[in-house]
Formats: sequence, structure tokens, C-alpha cells
Amino acid sequence: MILPVVAVCVVLLAAAGVLALVRAERGPSMLDRSVALDILTSTLVGAVALEAAWARRTDGLPMLVALALVGFVGSVTIARFASVEPEGEGRVLTREELAALETERTRRTDEDLRGVDEEHHGGAAAGEVKE
Repeated sequence: MILPVVAVCVVLLAAAGVLALVRAERGPSMLDRSVALDILTSTLVGAVALEAAWARRTDGLPMLVALALVGFVGSVTIARFASVEPEGEGRVLTREELAALETERTRRTDEDLRGVDEEHHGGAAAGEVKE
């Protein structure tokens, strides 16, 4: 009766590990990758705990504590760095947003080559008072 329970747990842990690896690879942001690696660490802790329960051994408990501690410290460290990530960083752009950015970049390059500021048309600067 125990074997089907262990088999189901192994399948669920393997699925969680694979899905976490896919999320870590795809991202798109650093925070997504951080959560995926945290889930992967938790999955590893679950796998070691399942093996310890299956073998009826307790000598793996220090390893479980160490893995949990590494996962916690890693998550806190990454969260510390993620708090200063720019707002739009790592976001996947839609085709329309990408086309608009490319158009803006091309327009700015053209203005730089001509030396003309289209907003002012060569007149007085914004807010400048003429006498």
C-alpha cells in the first residue's frame, strides 16, 4: 500500500522540478527566476524527505535543515537585489510596443543626424521669455 503513495509523490516532485526549471529558464524577470529556484530548492527538500521516509532513516535530517537554510538565505538575498530592479526590466514587450520603441529610436537617430529638435523647430526654448 505504501508503494503507490511513494510513486505518486515521486511523480509530483518530478513534475514540480521540471516546471520550476522551465520557469527559471523562461523568466522573464529576475523575480520569476528567484521564485522558480526557491520552488526547486523546496522540491529537492521534499525529495530528500521522501527518500528518508521510504528508507526509514533519520540521518538525512541535518541535510534537510541545511538545504532549507540555503533556500531561505538564497531567496532573501535575491529578494534584496530584486527590490532595486527597474520597473520595466525583464518584461516581455508586445509586438506593438517593440515597433513603437523601434520607431522612436529611429526618429531620435534621424534627429541627431540632422541636428534638428522637432519640438522647438529652432525657435525659443520652452519657457524662455522673449524681450
